[in-house]
Amino acid sequence: MIQYDHILVRYGEITLKKRNRRQFIEQLRKNVKHMLKPFPEIRIETRHERMVLTLNGEDAEEVMNSIRHVFGILSLTPAMKAEKDLRAIKNVALTYVKQLSGTVQTFKVETKRADKAFPYDSKQCSREVGAHILINAQPIKVDVHNPDLILNVEIKTDAAYISGRNVPAAGGLPVGSSGKSVLMLSGGIDSPVAGYLMMKRGVEIECVHFESPPFTSDRAKQKVLDLAEVLSKINGKMVLHVVPFTEIQKFIHQHIPERYSITVMRRMMFQIADRIREKRGALAIATGECLGQVASQTIESMYTINEVSNTPIFRPLISMDKNEIIDIARKIQTFDISIRPYEDCCTIFKPSNPKTKPRREKINHFESQVDFEPLIETAVNEVEKIIFTNRTKKENAIDELF
Repeated sequence: MIQYDHILVRYGEITLKKRNRRQFIEQLRKNVKHMLKPFPEIRIETRHERMVLTLNGEDAEEVMNSIRHVFGILSLTPAMKAEKDLRAIKNVALTYVKQLSGTVQTFKVETKRADKAFPYDSKQCSREVGAHILINAQPIKVDVHNPDLILNVEIKTDAAYISGRNVPAAGGLPVGSSGKSVLMLSGGIDSPVAGYLMMKRGVEIECVHFESPPFTSDRAKQKVLDLAEVLSKINGKMVLHVVPFTEIQKFIHQHIPERYSITVMRRMMFQIADRIREKRGALAIATGECLGQVASQTIESMYTINEVSNTPIFRPLISMDKNEIIDIARKIQTFDISIRPYEDCCTIFKPSNPKTKPRREKINHFESQVDFEPLIETAVNEVEKIIFTNRTKKENAIDELF
């Protein structure tokens, strides 16, 4: 087992940013720092081209498992640090290879010399380090075409870093760098995936869930709590707003023609989500809707539902088919939770033949005959807020996320 002392954190799309690059890097630093709270000895240093974590005795594998799903990170490289001196580099490289004794038969050395003041060029450094290992770590051999180990030597202005692994990470943009949105989170497969994709684009999300007891059970609510907790592990925190929706659904059932009830229900949900969004300082609403999947997700339904809000509505799954969505749900470990057999409020009073092409003027006519405002105001005022945070190393790690 190699005793790494540093981890090199390589940025994803941040590298494409120009004048505001520093803001993206700072947001990523905050996100990484939050996820590394269980590792108090780690020191974080941000640089223009990457971030360097000094482990100070913390376990490199646990640290990488805790941050490899943080958006904005392209890859993680566990490394051993050496002074910027050829003899020191050779000795640290030899130590690295010897710790792999018995698992590696062939190797090659590749050097990147970012510091042009270093007196040896990349080829010279690779030859010197390779020869030193070849002489002192027998029976290991050189294979420049298909080696078991590619030993990377990076010579920076501050020091040299020796590594032989590159761990892929989440990519995307740091959560919080693209603003804030509320996510309408049901207990189904789609909405958690939509939240994940929003976070990948740098959007901080807070979840809004509609419950209708006694028509929906405590187990249905627990599904949503578990989904919100999984999403919290991607970036360390999640806020869930649980909206009491029973009275509104009963009112819709009593006063709105059955075929139009789903459309009106969705319009009420969007109005409530919009008010929560405003209170929480968010600028958008995200949903797990996919075009044509159900009656409320036709283009005509979306057009009619969107009327109740001027807020941007993001539908990151809009063009995906179900298998694509399920693949992502499995990857982020929400699928098994979502398929638990407990129904959410969208299935309550579900019409047998819902209108797939509702017209705005029709819906407006039905809604004008009744007053939803007191019910909406009550629902917003009685929202239950639940906060999820990670507190332990075990909770921070999502071992199979990537």
